[in-house]
Amino acid sequence: MFVTTPRLTRRSMLALLSAGGAAITTPAAFAQSSKSPGAANGPAVVQVVDMSAGQIDVSKDFLVGSRAAWQEFNARGGIRNRPLRHVVLEVDGSAKSFRSAIDTLKGMNECIAAVGTVGDTVAAQLASVLRRELPELAHVAPWLHNPGDGTDNTFSIFATRQEQIAYAVKSLSVMGVQEVGAVYGSASELSAYKEDMERAASELKLKLRTYAPTTTLENLASTLNAQSPRILIFMGGTPELVQFAQGIEKQAAQRYLIAMSDVNVVALQQLGVSRFTPVIATQGVPAVNSNLPLVRNFREVLGRLYDEPPTAQSLAGYVSARYCAETLQTVEGGLNRANVLQTFSRRQPLDMAGMRLNPDTRKRTGVLVTQSMLGADGKIVG
Repeated sequence: MFVTTPRLTRRSMLALLSAGGAAITTPAAFAQSSKSPGAANGPAVVQVVDMSAGQIDVSKDFLVGSRAAWQEFNARGGIRNRPLRHVVLEVDGSAKSFRSAIDTLKGMNECIAAVGTVGDTVAAQLASVLRRELPELAHVAPWLHNPGDGTDNTFSIFATRQEQIAYAVKSLSVMGVQEVGAVYGSASELSAYKEDMERAASELKLKLRTYAPTTTLENLASTLNAQSPRILIFMGGTPELVQFAQGIEKQAAQRYLIAMSDVNVVALQQLGVSRFTPVIATQGVPAVNSNLPLVRNFREVLGRLYDEPPTAQSLAGYVSARYCAETLQTVEGGLNRANVLQTFSRRQPLDMAGMRLNPDTRKRTGVLVTQSMLGADGKIVG
């Protein structure tokens, strides 16, 4: 059984981004509680999804990929020949809706894992709450950029923000670039990632200039001049990058923007923001046009079930759910929280149809990070 939520079309998402990320309110679509008739249908996994304006481009695609994976999993027999319920709890970015989701989750005794929490802020909040209030519940494969020390009940599989930054800076160094700019979409990004950016640049002997908004990102872009770096690493989401790119387009000098995984390249493509400024997106999953068996299967399932183009975010959602489903198949004994947590706590690496995942952030080497470029001609490469 799947709990359906109001479908947000890409057109409506683009309208929100074009409006500069104006605030919206998305009604929460809460799941059945453990006292409802649906609770008798067996174990469930819960996905908390942030549908606020600043996160919708990431969350919507991530959720589509997750749903595709769970539907595929259940169509193939589910777990122990029974379908596994995938329950979605939407939040709107407010403390009230987040608390409501937590209370709903705490009332669901049939929930054996929280999986694929998205976006990063909500994932971090949920990890903290589960650590305190539900330490027996596994928090699996969230969209979490700073997973901590890997000793609690959160099991992260995607490249951290620090790993993404290191990859992006190293790729520039290899190309012979000697100076880059670091642009932060907000004060929170500046506080969270300035030190990591400076460390990565210092290790590779790159000169680094820092840019942080004091008013708007469009105004920040207008402060760039002929002496400013041509290559800028952008720390922020799609709405913030759109605003910054609008300011850059008013300048004659061509710039190159390197974004992190919270930027949706397909959304940028449809908005046409790269007419003069190529965008290179750093991602924690393979390129969506990759020939890996996992990615080929993802494209086939997504195309069959949803009228959506494949994106790095929807692939991440698919990977998140697939990792959870395949690990659940190895649980010994009853499908309860204790046994599920014990299984994930082994933090065993998994080769999943050509993509190697390691949930032990303390022992990771060679973490997968890729890049795709949205060129000035509007085409996505890589």
